[in-house]
Amino acid sequence: MSAYDYEDLGLVAGLEIHQQLDTESKLFCGCPTEIREPEDAERTFTRFLHPTKSELGELDEAALEESRVEREFEYLSYDTTCLVEEDDEPPHRLDEEAREVVMQIASLLDMDAVDQAHLMRKLVIDGSNTSGFQRTTLVAQDGEIETSDGPVGVEDLMLEEESAQRVEETDDGVRFSLDRLGIPLVEIGTRPDISSPEQAREAAERIGMLLRSTGKVKRGLGTIRQDVNVSIADGARVEIKGVQALDAIDDIVRNEVGRQVELLDIRDELAERDASVGDTQDVTDVFEDTDSGVIGGALSSGGVVQAVPLFGFDGLVGREIQPDRRLGTEFSDHAKRHGAGGIFHTDELPAYGVTEAEVTALRDAVDADENDAVAIVATDPETAELAIDAVKERAETALDGVPEETRGANEDGTTRYLRPLPGAARMYPETDVPPVELDPSDVETPELLTEKVERYQSEFGLGAGLAEQVAYGRKMPLFERAIDEGIDATFAAGLLESTLTELRRDDVAVETVSDDHLLELMHLVEDGDLAKEGVNDVLSTIAENPSLSAEEAVEEAGLSGVSEDEVRDAVSGVVERNADQVEEEGMAAFSALMGEAMGALRGKADGEIVSTVLREEIQKRA
Repeated sequence: MSAYDYEDLGLVAGLEIHQQLDTESKLFCGCPTEIREPEDAERTFTRFLHPTKSELGELDEAALEESRVEREFEYLSYDTTCLVEEDDEPPHRLDEEAREVVMQIASLLDMDAVDQAHLMRKLVIDGSNTSGFQRTTLVAQDGEIETSDGPVGVEDLMLEEESAQRVEETDDGVRFSLDRLGIPLVEIGTRPDISSPEQAREAAERIGMLLRSTGKVKRGLGTIRQDVNVSIADGARVEIKGVQALDAIDDIVRNEVGRQVELLDIRDELAERDASVGDTQDVTDVFEDTDSGVIGGALSSGGVVQAVPLFGFDGLVGREIQPDRRLGTEFSDHAKRHGAGGIFHTDELPAYGVTEAEVTALRDAVDADENDAVAIVATDPETAELAIDAVKERAETALDGVPEETRGANEDGTTRYLRPLPGAARMYPETDVPPVELDPSDVETPELLTEKVERYQSEFGLGAGLAEQVAYGRKMPLFERAIDEGIDATFAAGLLESTLTELRRDDVAVETVSDDHLLELMHLVEDGDLAKEGVNDVLSTIAENPSLSAEEAVEEAGLSGVSEDEVRDAVSGVVERNADQVEEEGMAAFSALMGEAMGALRGKADGEIVSTVLREEIQKRA
């Protein structure tokens, strides 16, 4: 994609950051916020969801489009799933821990908290909520963060419930898992103050750092999602959903700017050609004897071929508007949204088994000439009609330029059509949960991660690299807890950031080792009940059998501490076996014998003690 002058194009962008909170309980029930494996599900149930009207009797356009695709939603339920999650019981009161964390976030973002939080229902009928809506509430407004290109305003901070986790597509619809549904989620929306892809990424990184500073946010894939709103002066606001990685944000913005630039160029070209979009037609007869596997397969199953003539569109349907994505791809996205597998168009035909003669016959059937394009859909009659109408509507918006819409982020930095932009009709009051009084004075502002890095260096003597690793790492809250309980900071930091990483690289399942295991292990070392040299073996033992306590794992690994007399006996034996070397080399033999002595003790004794005893024994015989 070419470099652009973003100021000249009038780029305006904003962010919506969605972050799961690491609370004990879900937002409206007492169920744990633990993610489960689908295989652990104890039962399933199904639902069909339909749009409802707002207080003013309006239907949201995005929800209405979603409802046109009839689907069955199946939900996986676990031994931790309750009636609230299944929408068979009213929600409980707003979780207090989540309320406290979100107020800390408001403080970090320099936001003004609302006096009273009122719950709202946000209409969502894609199956991700069993109730057909998501509960959300405004918590704070009017904040600001700093970037190297100037301040970015933070418009609002919302507290809401996370959606169910999509597991897979089924023959009848979609399967969801209820383990994620209801986890407290904060949504942070910035003002459209962002004017470059680089500033978008920096703003997201800054907000991410502030969120992690609370020590109460979940970490890992899927726990934080970024949505990006992008527009240029002559384009339109496009909301891009589901950007998983921070380092993808700048590419997403660049590619969306490029897409809008290309769509505007196509608009101008279509205007010069006096282009238009014709009526949809059934062209099944053209393909009665086709060799195309896709079209032939659809017809043999009772399907039809529907077409729409695109007058003046020749060469433009196949024009690239994002890397490896064309205007025709946009048409196809809309057809897929209504159940079709995709489309064919004359800018790419003859191909896929469609012959030159069939292309000519297709053009003749819809009164198109060489300056025109034709798009076709081959599938069952009902789907074909919906899909070709969607293609027609998208082609008509190409005459106007850039459509306002919601798009999904792809892994390669491009985007795909999802649905129209939602409107105000999707929100209405929640009547089952009372308003909540908010008091910012009750909340202590957390220490920033950047400040922690400096403190870890000055107070505990950690190197800059290790201090940053610990502060920004997932185990930062555990490190803080450990040093509060008197554990040596250097040892704790090394264990949490180096030892665990080394074991993970050696395929030890350290993810099964709990924070309680780690803290107990640190205390065993601190109290002299386990040598540091035995830590790896004990962790490996726990990883194999997480039901063991750290103390039990020490016994299992045969690493119970030894007395100083036992250390001296073992070291003396090593020196005795190597008497000739000791007499010849004296203290120069120390390094070689140290390794043998540690091996003889198998990690049961601290290295410093072994070192001291070995020096004494060598001096006796040298």
